[in-house]
Amino acid sequence: MLLERRRSPLSPALLAQVGIGWAALSGLLLIVGWSAIGGLKFPDPDDIMRLVQVRDLIAGQSWFDVSQYRVDSANGGVPMHWSRLVDIPLVLVIMALSPFVGMANAELAAIIIVPLFTLAIAMLLAARIAWRLLGEDEAIMTCVAIAVSVPLLFQFGLLRIDHHGWQIVCALTAMNGLMARKASTGGWVAGSAVAFWLTISIEGLPLAAAVFGVLALRWIRNRNERDWLVRGMQALAAVSAVLFLLTRGVGDLATYCDAIGPAQIGMFCWGALVFGVMSKAEPLPLPAIWLGFVVAAGGAIGLMLMAAPQCAGGGFAALDPMVKYYWYDRVHEGLPIWQQLQLEAALHYAVAPLIGIFAVLNLISESRDWLRRFWIDYAIVLIAAFAVSLLVARAGAVAGALAAVPLAWQIRKWLRAIRLMRAPTPRVIATAGVALALLPALPVMLFGWAMPAQASLGGVAALEAKAPKASKCQIAETSRLLRNLPAGEIFAPLDIAPRLLLETDHSVIATGHHRGQAGMKVVIETSLASADDARIALSARGTNYVAICADLGEPRMYAHIAPQGFVANLIDGEPPEWLEPIELNSNSSLKVWRVSGN
Repeated sequence: MLLERRRSPLSPALLAQVGIGWAALSGLLLIVGWSAIGGLKFPDPDDIMRLVQVRDLIAGQSWFDVSQYRVDSANGGVPMHWSRLVDIPLVLVIMALSPFVGMANAELAAIIIVPLFTLAIAMLLAARIAWRLLGEDEAIMTCVAIAVSVPLLFQFGLLRIDHHGWQIVCALTAMNGLMARKASTGGWVAGSAVAFWLTISIEGLPLAAAVFGVLALRWIRNRNERDWLVRGMQALAAVSAVLFLLTRGVGDLATYCDAIGPAQIGMFCWGALVFGVMSKAEPLPLPAIWLGFVVAAGGAIGLMLMAAPQCAGGGFAALDPMVKYYWYDRVHEGLPIWQQLQLEAALHYAVAPLIGIFAVLNLISESRDWLRRFWIDYAIVLIAAFAVSLLVARAGAVAGALAAVPLAWQIRKWLRAIRLMRAPTPRVIATAGVALALLPALPVMLFGWAMPAQASLGGVAALEAKAPKASKCQIAETSRLLRNLPAGEIFAPLDIAPRLLLETDHSVIATGHHRGQAGMKVVIETSLASADDARIALSARGTNYVAICADLGEPRMYAHIAPQGFVANLIDGEPPEWLEPIELNSNSSLKVWRVSGN
């Protein structure tokens, strides 16, 4: 039987254990990722775009203006939906170090330090739950579970400076808030964590609903715990409003479906008002409490639909059908787990959360009183996180982080049972099973088993299965020559456009960011069009250059769909006569042409 432990919120022993684990993991990441650091091989185009945004801020762009003016500059640029909150640690490191090591080295330090710092916070938050409720060994094992989680290591990896690591930190902070013994403290911590989470990325909304569902359940279970929901909603409303004013200001009060704005804050304020009135009116009959919850939720949804009816279909409902089909529906990390390219990817996302759910159910059965109720709440949020990850694979990192604590407890329990085994064969088999719980995709990676490539028309998965393992698209090698060209607009596939922005002073038609869907449609249509139609489209825009890397999945997709199209001709080495090749003197697969007459 598990008993409630009463440990200090933080202790030198906990900090030492997490610090040692973090230092060892960071050293390993540095060794493994050294070549990526030297070649600035960012994990994702979004990380490159984040650094571009930070550079613009340091160069003097307004704090309240996150538009990218070198993307679709012919139409005034693209207003990004990203929050400045994620820029802050990057800017602080760069500005602190640049006077001593120069801007380039300061940037390099920032894209190493910030992800590792985010990893340290996440490890501490997860280990703190295990430390306070389970034990010292479980806290250490929690750090191990994080260290071997591929989805987590990807989001905290070197050069991974986009917002996903911070989302994980916010989720773990909310769970630490739920662990507090005082609603006045825990409610505000949980609500504030959710406010930061949604400000960073509104895609956290489903799990925010799960957290507040737990707070509502606490009210239902015990009327004296109603302050959890009241304080949590007050924190969500107040902190969201403050963060909006601090990061967006009052210059743009329009309602967007992909970012927290006045309409969403109005929803939160409505909830805080209704719950506050209900709390003052207690004791209430149970049906009245349920009715109050319906009024709060229904009123909030009604306010949102009145202010922005276009948001009923979600943040991407207004995407152009062509952009949705050829871009959004083919972003692997946004696809369901069962549509991932390889079996090991699905295993990495699914196994740890499933074992974590199994473990937390065991924790519930072995606990009593407050501890039992807490693990029930934990199970609700973990199951919700896993359900979301089934539909959107990148959410699997949050599910993996939440699963680390119960997984650690279960692993420790299994290891204790293994030590009591006398027969060597069962002991070896059981030990192998524990190893597979931590490294579920190991057999697949060792034996090279993989899921069949998807067979949809123009499917990127099918093409990447045939593509070279390592692209030679080294834009940095040619950056000096490209910067020496007269500044102009480049037609380029969406995936390499951010790198062109980072390495040069040129502009691009579009990047893979949905608010720039007008430019994205131009890129897709032009890629699939005939050479003559492509010339008309690019001449109308005044585009100066064309650039592609033929060994990447995106141009190969265009060539597969339209074998006689513009990009297919470029891949086949048959550029139209109106393109003048630019000699790059590089081993890179990047090819660049000048558009004659523009």
